[in-house]
Amino acid sequence: MKTLNISTSCFLKYFIRCFLLLCLNLFPSEPGISLAERDMETDLAVQHIHRVEVKSLLPETTCSPSTKDQAGVISIHSRLGSKKMNSDDATTMPVNSGDLVSSGDYIVTVGLGTPQKQLSLIFDTGSDLSWTRCRPCIRSCYKQMEPLFDPSISTSYVNISCKSNVCSQLTPVTHKIPRCSIDNSTCIYDMQYGDKSFSVGFFSKERLTLTSTEVFDEFLFGCGQINQGNFGSSAANKYGRIFSYCLPSTSSSTGYLGFGKHRRAFKPVKFTPLTTVSQDPSFYGLNLVGISVGGHKLWISPSVFLSSGTIIDTGTVITRLPAAAYSALRDVFRQALTKYPLTRALSVLDKCYDLSSYVTVKYPHIAFYFQGGLKLKLDATGIFYSSSASQVCLAFAGNDANNKFAVLGNVQQKTFEAGGRVGFARGGCL
Repeated sequence: MKTLNISTSCFLKYFIRCFLLLCLNLFPSEPGISLAERDMETDLAVQHIHRVEVKSLLPETTCSPSTKDQAGVISIHSRLGSKKMNSDDATTMPVNSGDLVSSGDYIVTVGLGTPQKQLSLIFDTGSDLSWTRCRPCIRSCYKQMEPLFDPSISTSYVNISCKSNVCSQLTPVTHKIPRCSIDNSTCIYDMQYGDKSFSVGFFSKERLTLTSTEVFDEFLFGCGQINQGNFGSSAANKYGRIFSYCLPSTSSSTGYLGFGKHRRAFKPVKFTPLTTVSQDPSFYGLNLVGISVGGHKLWISPSVFLSSGTIIDTGTVITRLPAAAYSALRDVFRQALTKYPLTRALSVLDKCYDLSSYVTVKYPHIAFYFQGGLKLKLDATGIFYSSSASQVCLAFAGNDANNKFAVLGNVQQKTFEAGGRVGFARGGCL
């Protein structure tokens, strides 16, 4: 997981296959269109061209994709005790947009310790270790809005012995051999990230409280003592290795994080198989096979997607595509929007438009195609990313080579299902 700047340094990785949902807002046509314009709109609809109000594309808070999002993608490229209960049990908890703290990630709040302390955290399918900053902070003690977790006042906190098998399991997670404390008793973790963020501290066991009725007594996490940057498999058996979530579409709306087969999961969904990423099995892989713009498939050699592979990552904001695939998408998209003036790039987004003089914008739908015939059709919320009306960008970026993993980021995610398959559906937050 990646850390959340300002509000928290706490993260969570759930080692379970998941089902994710993202609200999809459909925008109505502009009222008051003349007969001639209505005829034109009919022709446009046949060509999969749609109209949306420019103001609906603007963020509620000013936020742009950070260079740390790119650093996280570079890092991904370089890496390549539970409660015994019925697996049909389910629970949900609120999810909020990170826009409130100028982050492109998503936040949930959990309780840690006894008595429990409320902690905000990012959930991220592309990272491996849960950790939070703990008292006393030895050094690199950057400010955060929430108080640090204090293990000395929790009656359920336990340090993991550096001689235990649990300690040795850190190696594939941190890609380092764990160390022992000075007194040779406590397991020390050392987690490094692609954006130069890091956390070093005690590997520990604590009570995790998801809701008033969902409590886990042996949650493994890192109690960070040296931390720098922007900043648990214990639930797996209980919920049948399934969790689902809806990523809220705006900073003022609320999504949800659900465990088990709760009622929201039973929506009509089409699926494609989840794949294992051989370079790093902690990632969730997909088989992306094609892209269309305006209803027309782009000519992209199948070898482009085959050689790169694709993962899905809630902790990456902007989707990254192989160089050849992105070039084809960008060029065709630009041809469809030639009437709108180009403007400066926004971080990694290099195809941006100045729409400050327009009330509406017409755009072609973009769709992704996955193995098994699954089609993910994006609307405006998954196609545009903006800082203001004068800087509205195509919400995709290209890798610098065709053989680097494509990453499906959280702007485009809709629905994700457990049991070795992934699916997409509309209306996830309803």
